[in-house]
Parts: sequence; C-alpha cells; structure tokens
Amino acid sequence: MEKSRATFGRDLGRDLHLDLDGPGGVRASLMSALREAVRSGRLTPGTRLPSSRSLATDLGIARNTVADAYAELVAEGWLCARQGSGTEVAERVLPRAGGGAPRRTPGPPSPTAAGPRFDLTPGTPDVSAFPRTAWLAAARRALTAAPNEAFGYGTAAGRPELRAVLADYLARVRGVRTDPDRIVICAGFMQGLGLLCRALKPRGGTPGRVATESYGLPFHRDVITRAGLGTVPLPVDAHGADTGLLADLDHLRAALLTPAHQFPTGVPLHPDRRAAAVNWARSRGGYVLEDDYDGEFRYDRQPVGALQGLDPDHVVYLGTASKSLAPALRLAWMVVPDRLIDRVLEIKATGEWQSGSLDQLTLAEFMSSGAYDRHVRGMRLRYRRRRDQLVAALAEHAPHVHVSGIAAGLHAVLELPAGTEQSITRAALWQGLAVQGLAQFTDPAGPAVARDALVIPYGRPPEHSFATILDALLRALPPGD
Repeated sequence: MEKSRATFGRDLGRDLHLDLDGPGGVRASLMSALREAVRSGRLTPGTRLPSSRSLATDLGIARNTVADAYAELVAEGWLCARQGSGTEVAERVLPRAGGGAPRRTPGPPSPTAAGPRFDLTPGTPDVSAFPRTAWLAAARRALTAAPNEAFGYGTAAGRPELRAVLADYLARVRGVRTDPDRIVICAGFMQGLGLLCRALKPRGGTPGRVATESYGLPFHRDVITRAGLGTVPLPVDAHGADTGLLADLDHLRAALLTPAHQFPTGVPLHPDRRAAAVNWARSRGGYVLEDDYDGEFRYDRQPVGALQGLDPDHVVYLGTASKSLAPALRLAWMVVPDRLIDRVLEIKATGEWQSGSLDQLTLAEFMSSGAYDRHVRGMRLRYRRRRDQLVAALAEHAPHVHVSGIAAGLHAVLELPAGTEQSITRAALWQGLAVQGLAQFTDPAGPAVARDALVIPYGRPPEHSFATILDALLRALPPGD
C-alpha cells in the first residue's frame, strides 16, 4: 500500500501525512497511523480531525472505513466525539520518559471529562419536533381573541378557555369524567403533586403517608416528603404495582401510580389491581394520584383508559404537555375530586407560580383547532418507527438482549445479565452515551430485586442522530454467548 497524504482542506486548512503501510487491512492501517500520529505528538490534544467524508475522499477509501476507525479510536480513548464539534484528539496523563512527574499527553480521557455526546435520560420527548409554525399560528389567533383581563395576574385554577377544552379532550381521548370547574392548570406535574400532598396533609395529628411504586422517579418521592408526608413503596412486578397491599398500610392518605404505563418498567396496571386501588380509596377515604405522563402514545395495543373514569371522587388525574409537546411550556393539569378542589385552590392561591395565561390560551387554541391531535398522531408514528428501529437492531446484532415495555410510551427496557448494569452504563459512556440503569429508578426502601436493565428512551434523540445512537448503544452492550 502506498503512503498517502490526507488534506484537511476546509476542515483545518492544512495537510496531514498518514502512513498507511501498516499491517492488516485499510481500517487497521488507518487506525495504526492515527494512533502513531497522536502518540508522537504530531496530533496534539484538541486537534480537530476532518469529517469521515472528507478524510475518505482525500485517502481514496470508503467513508464507512473512516467512520468505523474513528468510532473504535473513540471507544479506546484516543479520540473524542463532541456533538456539533466533530472528532478531536483526546487527552490523558502519561509518565515522563525516564521518570519524573506526569505530563499531559494525547490518549484516552476519563469518560466523564468532556461529558457524553448524547444524554439519554428518559422522560423527554424529541423537542426538535416541536410544531413551531402551528404553535405560532395558534398564538397569533389566541392573542387576537384574548380578552383584556387575560393579561392580568390570572386565577389559581387557570384560564377557563383551556380548562373547557381540556375537559372535552380528556373525556374523548382518555375517558376522564370531569367538568372544567374541577380542572386546575399547573406549572408542571411536580407543582401539581406538591399541591396535592399539601392538601392531603392533615392540619393536625399524624402527617400520614403516600404509597409510591418501588420503581419510579426519586424526585417524585422528594416532592412528597418536602410537603410533609412520608412515603412507602409498593412492589412492582409484571402486573404493575401490587395495590392489594394498600389495605395493610397504616396512615395512608394516597397512592401515586402510573396505571397506563408503569414508569420505568412499561407494564400496564392489571385490571384486578386497578380495581383494588379504587376499592381501597373508597373504603378508606383515600385518593389515587394517577400520573398519566404519556397517555397519548400507544402502539401495539388499545389505549388503556384513565383510572379516573372508574371513580372520579377518589382518583386525581394528572396530565402534562411535557411529553406531547415540550417541557419548556410548563403546562400541566389536574382533575380534582369535588371534596379536594377547594383546598387545592386555597393553597395554590397563596403564592404558587402560575402558568402564563398567554401560553394557556395558545394551548387552548392549538387543541381546539385540531392541531394538537394532528401533532400527537404524527409523533406517534415517528416514535413507533424509532421503537421498531431499536427492536430490529437488537434482534439483528444483540438477540440475547430482551426488550420489554415497548407497547407504549417513549422508552424501552433492555434486560441485562445479572451484575452487569453498572459496567454497561460505563461502557455506554465511553461510546458517548449517558444512559440510566434500572437501579437509578429503584426506591432504596423497597424490596431488593436482582434485576439489571437499561432504560433507553427512543423519543428524546433528534431524528438525524438516532442511527448514530443505536450504533453506539450496540457497541456498549455485552456480546452474546
């Protein structure tokens, strides 16, 4: 093989000599040449490499060969890939020749030094798909029609226009039974949960507790405890939370559940357990707090109706625009039973943040015009395609990894061999992916469950990067037997 000179051209405006006479194939020779250029100091830390397309053109080789070489050198730590900044030479500390203090030289970095290229924290939609044009049109119509009083401070319950639209929409789509006077608009789910817990706390005597699912978001438990209530975990299995245990718990005020799609395991609450939760609330005068965080996204099964429809007097329904549109809107809603609504509004009126009236009016117009339904249907198709890509890639390249929780929602659970969760999350970080294992969603007070898994969101990544993320994820997974 002849020696080749690669020209950086518009990438750096200077040439780089790479000797591709090494043993092995083209990719092995390219990797060896890049390692030697880094080791010798000809490529210093922070030097940006040309794109795989440019280098392939200059060397007269296939682009995939360059891309694969870059990816492997990133995994080894010689290079680092930064979103929006291309591929660069990484840094590491090596001893000085002949001893002495260590010096900074090129080499593998700490996986956390530069941060991951892709943050795969579950719970966020693809915000790049926000319907900007349709939202702007709705905002213009809403502003034109807005009454003068809409520009004031607003009320604790929220704009009546949005509450009226939500009452119709939730009845039609989620089977919720309500009227606008029982809907409260909140600045996000967490504010709603905090308001409910403060309303449930008795004015004197034993503060009481809220039952939570043993798998869930830790900051939800934090909201409950900050409101002055305790938490107690309910075990979660293939049928969802074991609500049959509610009757045996003392001083219980409420149970926080994700009945339609348990987070993060992805299973729906079994009908018998739905009935058990409602029966407990009726018999004890308690409440079920229904977190319907991604109720619009169903793929391989009929939508599971809201639990609130079984008993509107004992189930508080909580929904949000954070998954269907964007978290930045800070718009959520609660459907509150009659005997709790006055207390909730009393607390909310004492200084809680209000959602912006103009955003509420815009959402009301966006929903009433049909744009919200069209957007959700479009995103449902997009997310389903991504889910299918993920499942197909695993079936082809990692058939030993079982996938679950994929009939609905925006994430999947990848089952792992026992004892490998931490090592695989570290391997993913070397591939530029920040992923979370099931352990991060486990209540430490709950029963010990030996289950290793990754919670992988397929909704969050933007469309153009999803294939890259899949490739990196596959490289991080353990090989089959």
